[in-house]
Amino acid sequence: MRCPQGRKSSMRVLIADDHALFRDGLRSLLEARGIEVVAEARNGQEAVELARLHRPDIVLMDLSMPELNGLGATRLITAELPHIAVVVLTASEEDTDLFEAVKSGAQGFLPKDIEAARLFEMLEGAARGEPALTPALARKVLSALAHPEPEPRVRQPDALTDREREVLELLVRGVTSNRELAEHLFVSENTIKYHLRNILDKLHLQNRAQVIAYAMRHGLVNLPDAPAG
Repeated sequence: MRCPQGRKSSMRVLIADDHALFRDGLRSLLEARGIEVVAEARNGQEAVELARLHRPDIVLMDLSMPELNGLGATRLITAELPHIAVVVLTASEEDTDLFEAVKSGAQGFLPKDIEAARLFEMLEGAARGEPALTPALARKVLSALAHPEPEPRVRQPDALTDREREVLELLVRGVTSNRELAEHLFVSENTIKYHLRNILDKLHLQNRAQVIAYAMRHGLVNLPDAPAG
């Protein structure tokens, strides 16, 4: 997926943001990297309609938009078009927005002031099905999910195999790329993709970010040790 500036990338992106100046700047940044911007949406409803029409690889979704907000649009897109990765790109610093985005099916949550190189790295990972979270936001998710509020008992998922539980534990511990998972378990990346697909199906979830949150919230694996200090 990496390509030097000026070369064409295979990644297709839809931008959803109600600020034209921000859309223009983001489009220029992506196109300079060789990423195809298939369309721009001014609100959540347009984002859903354009996602249906263009079937992009990734939707870069703002949260605060008229008519239909980013969370509502994310829910509709991920439910109807689960192969599309929605990555929230927002100025919001509210933890509740982060958690609601993950619950809504977003595969990532990134601040609008993210550095360009880091944004491209996250988008490349998202296109491979990996969570797009900065280390700071990932720590927030882990910290909050380590002490969840009581919830009603949920329906038990289909039983995971021992190998699937190994994959799940690595995900929770921060090993999220297919390559790293394969190296830890001494298997091929295709085998990792097979196990991940089974985990998603059995837990009735849509992406790895949701899997990590679900696993920690419902005690499917042991929580990682808290960092010293």
